[in-house]
Amino acid sequence: MSVFTHLVAELGRLLEPVLAESATAAAIVLFTVLVRLALHPLSRAAFRGATPVAGCLPLLLQLPVFFLMYQAFTSGNELLSHRLFAAPLGSRWTDALGEGGPFGAQGLVFLALFGAIAVVAAWSAVRGRRSAAAAAAATAAAPKKPAKPVKKAGAGAGAGAAGLPELSAEQQEAMRKLGGVLPLLSFGTLITAAVVPLAAGLYLLTTTAWSVAERVWLEHRKARVAARAAADRPAGGAVCSSL
Repeated sequence: MSVFTHLVAELGRLLEPVLAESATAAAIVLFTVLVRLALHPLSRAAFRGATPVAGCLPLLLQLPVFFLMYQAFTSGNELLSHRLFAAPLGSRWTDALGEGGPFGAQGLVFLALFGAIAVVAAWSAVRGRRSAAAAAAATAAAPKKPAKPVKKAGAGAGAGAAGLPELSAEQQEAMRKLGGVLPLLSFGTLITAAVVPLAAGLYLLTTTAWSVAERVWLEHRKARVAARAAADRPAGGAVCSSL
């Protein structure tokens, strides 16, 4: 606890000449980015699995950091006196409502936080549904190609001979539904941000935005590699056919 508090406090002091009283809030964002950078190799490895639950391991590893953030801004220490504009970093949505309502000085800070989280959650839901639909379409189409030659050859191995696991229609439908529901869980971050201290809400916003942006970047890299491989494949085939 003391190490975490000391690190955030030192980052805040470094940023204070530029950001004044909001320096500690910026330090929380910077600390979150450093944590996600450290977990990026795990996120990249999880993405290679291409499953609807890819990325769960990095999420679980972040839980201790979130609890440290929560404890640091609910127990008495030097961080409780810092603010993000008019709102103390240790305050909650209910505190802001009591200090001037949803459109008071503190309430507006929380509304801006909720709006940013909602935008990120919507972005995550749209991207997740697209990825789930693409994965379901690829899974449904993959077994169709080897099915005909295997049957003509009289082999009973089926998909096993082709090296591809064949999913039943029920399994494909379950994967499609799961892939469509999981992105909606991002909106649960709004509920969490409404009951935890503002500092923890900033952590949730930053790590959620990082997760979505990271997955978009990884999908973009995967698409580029696939496009490059598809572009090189005809040239290789032409060389082989001429030998």
